Amino acid sequence: MTEALKKPDLLSDFSLEMTGKDTAELTGPIPAGTRINVTFLGNEDLPMRVAAARAVKRLGCVPVPHVSARRLTSRTELADFLSALRAEGAAGEIFVVGGDPREPHGPYADALSVIDSGVLEAHGVGKVSIAGYPEGHPDIPDEVLWEALIGKSAAIARRGLRGEIITQFGFDVDPVLDWIEELRERGVDLPVRVGVPGPAGVRRLLRFAARFGVGTSASIARKYGLSLTNLMGTAGPDRFLRTLATDYHPARHGEVKLHFYTFGGLRATADWITTFRKEG
Repeated sequence: MTEALKKPDLLSDFSLEMTGKDTAELTGPIPAGTRINVTFLGNEDLPMRVAAARAVKRLGCVPVPHVSARRLTSRTELADFLSALRAEGAAGEIFVVGGDPREPHGPYADALSVIDSGVLEAHGVGKVSIAGYPEGHPDIPDEVLWEALIGKSAAIARRGLRGEIITQFGFDVDPVLDWIEELRERGVDLPVRVGVPGPAGVRRLLRFAARFGVGTSASIARKYGLSLTNLMGTAGPDRFLRTLATDYHPARHGEVKLHFYTFGGLRATADWITTFRKEG
C-alpha cells in the first residue's frame, strides 16, 4: 500500500455496483459488509431485482437496491418493491435516482418526490443515497443539478433519514474534488462516494464516458492513462486512485469513500481491488 493510500485508506469501505443479472459474479474476494448497489434497469423486473438483493445479503454484504423514480408506474409498484425487499431484510438502504426516461411512467417525477413520499420510512428504509454529477449532466444545467441535490439533501434530513451521495463515474480527479469543495461551501455535509470505473476494456470505458458526458476521448486518455492506439487493451483506475488519495484532504472535502462501477465485471473489479491493495 502506498503512503498516499494510507491518508486515509479510501479503500477501507468501498462499495460496488451490479445488475440483476450479475448474481453469478457474487464470488471471490468481496469483504463481508461491503455495500453492493443493485441497479433498477428497464430490462429487469421486480423478482430479478429482489433476487439480486437476496443474493447480496446471503453473501454477508449489504444490498443497496436502486429505485428509478420515473420508471415507477404507480405508488403500489414502489410499495410492493420495498415490501419484497423488507421481507428479505434488504430494505434498510436504497439509492434513489430520477432515471433515464424523460417523462415519468407514473406519479414520481424525480428522486425528491420519492424521498418526500413517506413510502420509504413506512417500509423500513433508514438510509438513502442520491446521485451527484461532478462533471455535470449532458441534459441538465448545472444550477438545476445543484438545486435538486440541495433539495434532496434537505428532504433526507427533514425526514430523519441518513444520507449519502454517490457520484457519477469520472476519469479526472480535479473536477471531482472541486465539486466536493463546492458541495461543502453550499452547506451539504453528506458523505460522498466518488464513482470510479472498475477495470474494463478501453473501448468500453470510452463508450460509457461518451454516453454519460464525462470527458472527451483525448482528455480521458491524457488524465487516466488510456491508450487510444490500443483500443483492444484494458485499463484500471490505478492512476485515478493514487491522485485522489494524494489530493483529497478531509478538512476541505469531508467524508469521502469510493464506489466502483463494474460494467458487468463485478468479480473482476473485486479481484482488481484486492490486488491493488496488496501491491499499491
